[in-house]
Amino acid sequence: MPETIEENETIVPEKPRPRYDRSIVEGPLGPAVWKIAWPTMLTNVIAGLQGIVDHIVVGNVVGFKANAAIGVSWQIFLVVIVFISSLFTGMSILVARFAGAGQELKVDRTVYQAFLTAIIISFGVMAPVGYFASPYLLDLVNAEAGVKAEALPYLRITFVFSLGLLVFFMLSGALRSAGDARTPMILGVVMTVLNLVLNIILIPGLGPIPAFGTAGAAMGTSIASGVVAIYALYRLIAGGWVVSFPKGLGYKPDWAIIRQIFRFGLPTGIQGIAMNIGGVFMLAFIGSLAQSAAAQAAFAVGYTQLFSLITWTSVGLMGAAAAVAGQNLGAGNPERAANAVHTAAKFGIAGSAFIGLFFFFFPEQLLGFFGMKEQAVIEIGTQLLQVLSISGIFISAALTYTGGLQGTGDTKSPLYISIISQVIIPLGICFIIQQTWGLEPLHIWLAILAGHFVRFALSYYKFRQGRWQSIEVSIDRTEA
Repeated sequence: MPETIEENETIVPEKPRPRYDRSIVEGPLGPAVWKIAWPTMLTNVIAGLQGIVDHIVVGNVVGFKANAAIGVSWQIFLVVIVFISSLFTGMSILVARFAGAGQELKVDRTVYQAFLTAIIISFGVMAPVGYFASPYLLDLVNAEAGVKAEALPYLRITFVFSLGLLVFFMLSGALRSAGDARTPMILGVVMTVLNLVLNIILIPGLGPIPAFGTAGAAMGTSIASGVVAIYALYRLIAGGWVVSFPKGLGYKPDWAIIRQIFRFGLPTGIQGIAMNIGGVFMLAFIGSLAQSAAAQAAFAVGYTQLFSLITWTSVGLMGAAAAVAGQNLGAGNPERAANAVHTAAKFGIAGSAFIGLFFFFFPEQLLGFFGMKEQAVIEIGTQLLQVLSISGIFISAALTYTGGLQGTGDTKSPLYISIISQVIIPLGICFIIQQTWGLEPLHIWLAILAGHFVRFALSYYKFRQGRWQSIEVSIDRTEA
């Protein structure tokens, strides 16, 4: 018998489902942090594994100079890519605040303006400047002739076809800040798998496809990221994700929003430049060693690849800390925002300590996966990994507190901290030792450790001060 509605009953319409996940600002804190953290950590680990596979393939197909070439090229490219992608920190701060306050239109407007900024910078700056400046940048890091020959085509391809990576970084930050960390995880997995397949084909060659060697690694990354970027653009226009492009507001730049993106993102971009310029000069110190090629290869594999198992998971926790803290501050819960960052730091310390055990006790086995059989490379790489087993604990905690500061709008403090801890201290130590006793690889590794410890101490102190709680975020216009 069909149900009937009595005359005195009132029909209560169903409430629309909230667009944003409210568990981030309500309920248990640990699961809220972990919900954002684990997909991002997994994405970064998989991306790190892709780089590891690149090094394994080129190391066994081309030789250890190809490992050095990719490591040197990537360090140079990071100086630029980190600056550009760090501008999206400004976008992420706005998105998290507006999502926490439930302001959907402001979220979408912010994402679209960040996308426009990425296109202009990629095609107008990175492609032309990067192509012509690559030879001079490789000279700056003292890349020897054999390493430079392998690195130049890799670096040029990476610069010219950088838009795909920029769009992926922008979209990942936007989705994560709005509370959806699973979609960028899926996109990241797809991009990494596609990249792996392409690199396994393009580096050694397959059938009628010639062996591109080191350049094949750059080609695979560019194609894979470009495919993902095209799909992302389609979904942002069509809708269905937690963020999308706004409809009916035109396609012109909105300078009110772009100013805010640069206001919060520019200090982070400068921070990224400072850190990676520090990395470039560190490579110059490594290049000045008696066994420069062996040390550069050990650094490329040990620091830029194996250590990424710690840094990329920590960067995932940094993103989670930023998103959860930013949303809770937008929802008016500063105490919950602070506790979220402390929770993320505990996750990071535990994870880095676990990975560090393998670095300390099994360094030769780890290096062996990359085809590193020369005795000099093994000895230098073992020293590096054992130092990094301790250094990883400090950098993991430091990154989560950096995320807490940046996610709540304080992007200037991490800038100053990074200049002190990642540039002045390690480079200063290397310079003094070089001018006095004579620089050895172990001195450089210990200088890196000192910088990571100072970064942790200063970041923790600054976050505990709590001045981030009073930072205001606005795009200076009312919603249409």
